Amino acid sequence: MARTAHSPDSDLGDLLGGLRAVAERTRLRILALCAEGDLTVGDLTQILGQSQPRVSRHLKLLCEAGVLERLPEGTAVFHRLADRGAGSALAQQVLRLLPRDDATLRLDRERLRAIRAERAASAAAYFRKNAARWGELRSLYVEEKRVEAELLRRLPAEGIADLLDIGTGTGRILELTAGRVGRGVGIDLSRDMLIVARANLQGAGLANCQVRQADMYRLPWTEPSFDAVTVHRVLHYAEDPARVIAEAARVLRPGGVLLVVDFAPHALERLRSEHAHRRLGFADDEVNKWCRAAGLRTEPVQHLPGKQLTVSIWQAVRGPARGAATASGRRAAA
Repeated sequence: MARTAHSPDSDLGDLLGGLRAVAERTRLRILALCAEGDLTVGDLTQILGQSQPRVSRHLKLLCEAGVLERLPEGTAVFHRLADRGAGSALAQQVLRLLPRDDATLRLDRERLRAIRAERAASAAAYFRKNAARWGELRSLYVEEKRVEAELLRRLPAEGIADLLDIGTGTGRILELTAGRVGRGVGIDLSRDMLIVARANLQGAGLANCQVRQADMYRLPWTEPSFDAVTVHRVLHYAEDPARVIAEAARVLRPGGVLLVVDFAPHALERLRSEHAHRRLGFADDEVNKWCRAAGLRTEPVQHLPGKQLTVSIWQAVRGPARGAATASGRRAAA
């Protein structure tokens, strides 16, 4: 008798296929590396010290087994752990069995950190080179006034006691929102950008706004501290965008709102080479999935088409309805 798609034999076959896929030394190493974040074939080739065809073959088997999933993006293809299905469950079980102190896996993680540090240094050099004209560069891609107007519309008109702007750059979002927040805080890892931001805020006389150097992956607040968090055109530089979203959600107070502004998927490869973009935009479902995983309630996405790029604005809320957040914010401000 032929097996049906949902028969026990079919389920057992899927499990056996997954076990065969992961039961190989290099593929176990790939699985452990992809647990650290999205990686390309080039990343894995560099870490594993193997040829690209060989690494591609291993990835193909893991993807066919449902253990990994592919995310094509322009000429690059990222690989990540599958987040659903039998393959995903198997991957999580296998990862729990891997010895963290294994010498090979430890060396793989060290090489991955070196690659990420090199990329971070490249991005920092780019920021240093362009800090003084960052606002000018951003305006080349989309009409900024349209984005700013929509961002302001989505923020509560009053009652935001504390706002955090992640990757504040020139401090433009702080300037834009200063009139409706009790305190605005911007964080950035680039000292050059912070110099520009401080000069802009001081020139505008915005005493209720401040900037500080901090890592968007490790925000320096241990408790929920903000009624609103903005991530404005920063996510495409992130090595691990889901982690940025999780950190932003972590510091949101109940009822707080998260606004993420970034590009929809596109194919402008020059933004990688010329402007240090790690990702060529994001699909609506991708960002919404990260928000929901961080415990936030997502709201409809806004799209603002431009000549070459479309800007998307994702909105998510922590806990109670926004009205309750506004009321708590007014009490905190008082």
